[in-house]
Amino acid sequence: MLLKLQSLEALSEAMRKAGLESSNLIFGIDYTASNKYQGERSFNGRSLHSVDDKGSENPYQQVIKIMGRTLAPFAGTQYGIPAFGFGDASTGDWSVFSLNGTSEGECNDLDDVLRIYNQVTPNVDLSGPTNFAPLIYRSMEICYARKDYHILVIIADGQVTNERATRKAIVAACQYPLSIIVVGVGDGPWDMMKVFDESLPKRPWDNFHFVEFHSLFTDENMNQQSSSKELSFAINSLLEIPDQAKLLFKMLGKYFLIFSTTLFAS
Repeated sequence: MLLKLQSLEALSEAMRKAGLESSNLIFGIDYTASNKYQGERSFNGRSLHSVDDKGSENPYQQVIKIMGRTLAPFAGTQYGIPAFGFGDASTGDWSVFSLNGTSEGECNDLDDVLRIYNQVTPNVDLSGPTNFAPLIYRSMEICYARKDYHILVIIADGQVTNERATRKAIVAACQYPLSIIVVGVGDGPWDMMKVFDESLPKRPWDNFHFVEFHSLFTDENMNQQSSSKELSFAINSLLEIPDQAKLLFKMLGKYFLIFSTTLFAS
């Protein structure tokens, strides 16, 4: 049953009770060409990756910034934050690239993730198709190398093209200490994300959660203060993490000493 959380303090306490004192983060950014038109309704017809110096933030910048503020109490300090892009002309649907150009892709903190995103994005050649699988497998490799629990935050604009490969990767990730949160930005539709969230079979635990960013910023929510909407977004994003972590620790053991590497060859 999902926890009924009303504040970041309550969420923090729930995470601690689940045995999760801190969380290690991984970020994935969708650079598919559909970002050019997926802001028709939700971003005044602009590209979702539009970066300017006039103070107008695009949805990706907003999500990274809000995550930076709200996840600060939970972010681990032992490791940097790997940040990857996918779906551009250089990676297509078969690979990922690190935002900072290093092999590990580690940024110092979430402010650094935002800074590098702002620097890199104007020069990225948006392409496609959309496939979460390479990013999920890369995140599994990071979990295996670090022997620690991670939260993968994928910011994406819509439907997955390679549904079968993404399904397989999500199911495979259940054997690793990895929670996957997909934040949907833009106009959608989000049918496939909801299927991944609610209906994937063959999983010993529910490792996938989807939240639609713009649904919390619609006209009916305009009377809420910005801080309240950001809090609501953060809680909705992290709502399932305490239960996931508690179940995961019970299944695999707190320190995740042994993982199978055979999945990386599949």
